Amino acid sequence: MKNSIDFSGDSVAAWARADVLRALAEDVGGGDLTAGLVDPGRRALARVLAREPAVLCGRPWVEATLRELVPEARINWLVDEGQRCEADQVVLEVEGQARALLTAERTMLNFLQLLSAVASKTAQYVDAVRGTRARIVDTRKTLPGLRLAQKYAVRIGGGVNHRIGLFDAVLIKENHIMSAGGVTPALQAARSVAARADFIEVEVETLVQLKEALDAQAQMVLLDNMPLDDLNEAVRMNEARGEQRAVLEISGGVTLDSVHTLALTGVDRISVGALTKDVKAIDFSMRFREL
Repeated sequence: MKNSIDFSGDSVAAWARADVLRALAEDVGGGDLTAGLVDPGRRALARVLAREPAVLCGRPWVEATLRELVPEARINWLVDEGQRCEADQVVLEVEGQARALLTAERTMLNFLQLLSAVASKTAQYVDAVRGTRARIVDTRKTLPGLRLAQKYAVRIGGGVNHRIGLFDAVLIKENHIMSAGGVTPALQAARSVAARADFIEVEVETLVQLKEALDAQAQMVLLDNMPLDDLNEAVRMNEARGEQRAVLEISGGVTLDSVHTLALTGVDRISVGALTKDVKAIDFSMRFREL
């Protein structure tokens, strides 16, 4: 299965800079009135501390903020991207103009706390299914304007990205099936109009629909809100296809408490909207020392 998200360093840096410019426009606007109280000649050492355990994520966004506001800053990361940190651990030291660091503080921390939260939650789910064949997958339930950033954080946390949006892959859902006249005609139509899609996936809610999807040579099937017994039977039905085995994905109401049991059914993927939708920010703070 293809995935069109490019996670090369240059691409991520470009996303980060675009996000940061929007964030600075809404936060700084025409200038930081409070930071103007600080002598522009003063320099400071800023230390960023994690106030709780986390998987650190957001380095490209922090660095993009500093490049815009404190281009001469000396940056020293003490915790690498994707590495776990502990409560009260210093994760970053930045030396530069005190006034500019004060202006950069909130934007830096906003990105760091959001993306570390996504990566940390993803890592929890990934840990919960370790030892099974299941991979943890994200969804389109992201904060508007920050989808690529959040999908990057899912990757850092060990998860797998689903489609970016409506333009790169096909997910045939209940209303599409109804409008198309059934699972089989919906799949046929998708193959006709979206032949270059990264993948075509069809959502089913019953074992009868699953059989129809498998008979129609579906390559990816989303099992939506199925009872556990039906999920086990779905895997058995799918395995009977031998070499034509479809990729099976579970969706709907997945929690950290239930995900391991769901993974034991033998499905390939479990999609979790909560990775990017129900996010509690990781607590980071910045402390200054004048130089």
